[in-house]
Amino acid sequence: MPIKNLQKQVDGWIKTNGVRYFNELTNMAILAEETGEVARIIARKYGEQSEKESDKNKNLGEELADVLFVILCLANQTETDLQTAFDEKMKFKTRRDKKRHHNNLKLK
Repeated sequence: MPIKNLQKQVDGWIKTNGVRYFNELTNMAILAEETGEVARIIARKYGEQSEKESDKNKNLGEELADVLFVILCLANQTETDLQTAFDEKMKFKTRRDKKRHHNNLKLK
């Protein structure tokens, strides 16, 4: 699904179920919180931290979806066309990194 459609879907959900968007600063704090939850799962499942009993039922996909949802909210609130921004970023990264990573001895 195109990002533009995701932005519309989130906007519709907010207007139907969420009453209104939280303000941008609140959503930024929520984004930090949700990102922390993703970091916790990664650190315990793929990193060196031991998993606690309370961590065992955490779902990485669900937490990543929470991060995406808040990012889409922030994009909507700030009138950011995330599809265009993403497409432009991919073009930029492709131009900049076309050979860079292939020539990185650390990645071989």
